[in-house]
Amino acid sequence: MIRKEKIEKLKEIIEELKVIKKEKNIITQENKFLQSESFKYTLNNGRVITRERLIKGNCDGSAAIIVPLVDGEFLTVIEPRVFTDLSVGIGFPAGYIESLEDAKAGALRELAEETGYVPDSIKLIDTFYQDEGCSMALNRIYLALNCKKKYEQNLDKDEIIKYMTFNYDELNYLNDMNYIMGVNTKLALEKIKKYVKER
Repeated sequence: MIRKEKIEKLKEIIEELKVIKKEKNIITQENKFLQSESFKYTLNNGRVITRERLIKGNCDGSAAIIVPLVDGEFLTVIEPRVFTDLSVGIGFPAGYIESLEDAKAGALRELAEETGYVPDSIKLIDTFYQDEGCSMALNRIYLALNCKKKYEQNLDKDEIIKYMTFNYDELNYLNDMNYIMGVNTKLALEKIKKYVKER
């Protein structure tokens, strides 16, 4: 069942977070979040190929995508995604796993930082490579069960995150209407089907 008032509230948040002006900013090399390294690889057949690998924030770019359940509904985040057509992204909490950090611990940290919610338990439901051709980033999708609000958000300087809960039908509606456009969220939404059917 899709609740129209939820969709209207989401539209208000999207309007609030939309980009209305864009300016180019010059960034020096040492401040870049994204960098690349070039490698030569010799294959078993004798061929030598060159590939570039992306480095994200001095790490390999591995990330956790967390699907939080709050009172039987799924918690989503709404935030500026300035390189997209809508300029606002709707998805599940997610973030990079820090150097030497356990992936599960990174997932719990990201969920708490972005939303202030903490689960009773967390379950790994899938792993996947984001960009096999240019990255070592191994992403993990977690289902976070029985989440409760314990903290205030702890966001980075330029991070703006609002959040809302939706039922499964509403998430599929948002996906069908192209409000959800990120591949991580689309894949997570597909992967939680089994969980929804078991409930």
